[in-house]
Amino acid sequence: MVLKMTLVVVLFSSILAAVAYGGNFNQDFDITWGDGRAMILNNGNLLTLSLDEASGSGFQSKNEYLFGKIDMQIKLVPGNSAGTVTAYYFSSKGSRWDEIDFEFLGNLSGDPYIVHTNVYTQGKGDREEQFYLWFDPTADFHTYSILWNPQRVVFYVDKIPIREFKNMESNGIHFPKDQSMKIHSSLWNADDWATRGGLVKTDWTKAPFTASYRNFNASEACIWASGNSSCGPLGSSSPKSRPKNWLNENLDSTDQKRLKWVQKNYRIYNYCSDKKRFPQGLPQECANTT
Repeated sequence: MVLKMTLVVVLFSSILAAVAYGGNFNQDFDITWGDGRAMILNNGNLLTLSLDEASGSGFQSKNEYLFGKIDMQIKLVPGNSAGTVTAYYFSSKGSRWDEIDFEFLGNLSGDPYIVHTNVYTQGKGDREEQFYLWFDPTADFHTYSILWNPQRVVFYVDKIPIREFKNMESNGIHFPKDQSMKIHSSLWNADDWATRGGLVKTDWTKAPFTASYRNFNASEACIWASGNSSCGPLGSSSPKSRPKNWLNENLDSTDQKRLKWVQKNYRIYNYCSDKKRFPQGLPQECANTT
């Protein structure tokens, strides 16, 4: 009980202590679809995506990245958002692509949002974990981060780790480390599966649905261009500007406690526990997870 209360205090302290930072959406991103439903506002400091019955909308980063830590503050669709999905993810190109996903599944008013996460390697996904959030993600902006280095991928919410996917290439499991990725986000209708497995459909009388973005931060990420990294070669003793978390072998003890707290109290689905889905045996990497 003492540990749980301490972690609650830490959670709220982290939110209150969030640093104001941000890139410029005009400089960092391109609107890719939506026919005017995506807008960059406030001199590039705010971006909004909208969805109505005709179309959703989306954007992607101008740069490609290979490793680093990247933050985005998002305020999700308020009210009855059932059937909608707000996706925020990294993805490479091609038929054997890598991808790191946050997807926020809309809800009926008063029900919690579900945060759906996935990791694709060489075109293979099926590594879903889902969580409830411990706050209302529609009332204000919250920070969603991905730490991606050669050892691990870590998903964070307000600086709290919720999921870790480790490099297990030594066991023959692919890890996303060879393909640069762009950052993407989209707001779209997925009422065939998003809310209660598709039982709850989108209420178009509530449209347009809108999600908002601000304070993109890629200051600790490595831009990949023309076969070169802005951080210099991996293993270099004097890289140009290596993000401080690149070579962390493990999450520190505080983050490990936070991770366990979230997974114990808020994780609602873990593919590594779904024996019905994998009757021939759980995926190989599940033998190395708890």
